[in-house]
Amino acid sequence: MNRRFLIAGAIFGLTAVVLGAFAAHGLKETISAESLNSFETGVRFQMYHAFLLLILGGYNLLSSKKMNWIFYLLCLGVLLFSGSIYLLSTGVLFNVDFKSIALLTPLGGSLLIISWILLLLNFIKLKKK
Repeated sequence: MNRRFLIAGAIFGLTAVVLGAFAAHGLKETISAESLNSFETGVRFQMYHAFLLLILGGYNLLSSKKMNWIFYLLCLGVLLFSGSIYLLSTGVLFNVDFKSIALLTPLGGSLLIISWILLLLNFIKLKKK
């Protein structure tokens, strides 16, 4: 078991549920439908990757070096991808234009894609039992 994967997965899962509830009940009437849809995309991707962290935390399939790379790529990817979407979607509430951080969304998405590619390549290399 990998404790930090489990902790990060639980934190991302918890905050995804809280933010999803906040979006459904608190943001529904205050931001546009398009912004709400974007916010929900951030929540959904955060939850997907929370599940992935929890699953990976339960197994010791890869070396610690490979697991470190995947852990940091996933965590940073979620923070940049979902975090930037949350800010971009709710900027009107704070009267702040977060468009200057818009490039963080595809950067975070790229980090998530890279983590999945690394997982796939490492799973392909696993020995058959």
